[in-house]
Amino acid sequence: MSEFADRRGVLYPDRLPTFHRQEAPVDLRDRIRWFWIPQWSLPPGRTSRQEILPFPASNLVVDPSGVTLSGPTTGISHRDLSGSGWAVGALLRPAGLASLVTASQRLRDAETPVEAAELHRAVVAAMGEADDVVDQPRPSDHRGVDQRDHKREPLARDRAVRAFSAWAATALEAPGADGMLANAMEDLIASDRSIVRVDQVAAALGTSTRAVQRLAHRYVGVPPLKMIRRYRLQEAAQRLRDDPTVTIARVAADLGYSDHAHLSADFRAVLGLSPRSYRGAPGAAAKGSSAG
Repeated sequence: MSEFADRRGVLYPDRLPTFHRQEAPVDLRDRIRWFWIPQWSLPPGRTSRQEILPFPASNLVVDPSGVTLSGPTTGISHRDLSGSGWAVGALLRPAGLASLVTASQRLRDAETPVEAAELHRAVVAAMGEADDVVDQPRPSDHRGVDQRDHKREPLARDRAVRAFSAWAATALEAPGADGMLANAMEDLIASDRSIVRVDQVAAALGTSTRAVQRLAHRYVGVPPLKMIRRYRLQEAAQRLRDDPTVTIARVAADLGYSDHAHLSADFRAVLGLSPRSYRGAPGAAAKGSSAG
């Protein structure tokens, strides 16, 4: 399984524990965009808060306690990590989510348990060797990243992704025409920075604005304009932390904002701080991150 370095959504890369994103198998990419796997081992009494600006999509997540379906969020999300642990998540395509729920809008800002005992057993078994390694006391750096040999962990991650993929190949139905159109909508919004309005999406897909709104309602759970703004905000955050020389005004212009004040307003509404404050926050720079 190959890894890649798409860092969108990771607000503070230098605070991350060991974190990997791995591509889904080719025959599942119409249902799963990628898998993500964090692993951590923190000293007793230590807590590490991980803050994410999630993609406008849902995730199916396996951890030692069970399987959870997490819907799209309207703001940042965070999780406080302590002790040792791991999770294996799948970022679902719109067509993949449609196999699990019929009312995706009910998942907004919500998590729901999923009855998938076979998936849970297979992933927990695959991650067993990672547990053997993570649970052993060892020195760790400020992010909780282990400083010992990791030779067994990549093998465990690969086995977990294969087990998850095998389950998904039978549990997630291959998409029909509407599901593929919903995927195309997501791809367009995610990849084309010039897209800033819903009517642009409709024109590119050869359909109506109302049809795009229905697709987002059925297959994503948030309005298409919210999808557009989330992707642009992710890109803005990534550029601000990766390039200290670029101005906020330049980022705003490149991403279709009318001026930097509108970008700043979006930042404050979703992240709770200004672009300038985010850029200067400890851990925003990606130096030293092990994110894949």
